[in-house]
Amino acid sequence: MSPDTSQNHSNDLKNLELRVDELIQLCQQFKSENQTLREQQSQLTAERGHLIEKNELAKSRIEAMIMRLKTLEQAHDE
Repeated sequence: MSPDTSQNHSNDLKNLELRVDELIQLCQQFKSENQTLREQQSQLTAERGHLIEKNELAKSRIEAMIMRLKTLEQAHDE
């Protein structure tokens, strides 16, 4: 094998190592970002559930107030 060929193989190997290292770093970055996104999704899902509960409670209270107002109105009209 000529020195040039050996040098080319060495350079190719170094380039491959650099690319593999970059891929490993990207995988770690994506894994971290994915974990962060999963945590955010979990928090948002919990918050959504809480807001739905609050909305249902407000809806029930408003419906109860409307019923009381109708009852008062009917009592007043009689």
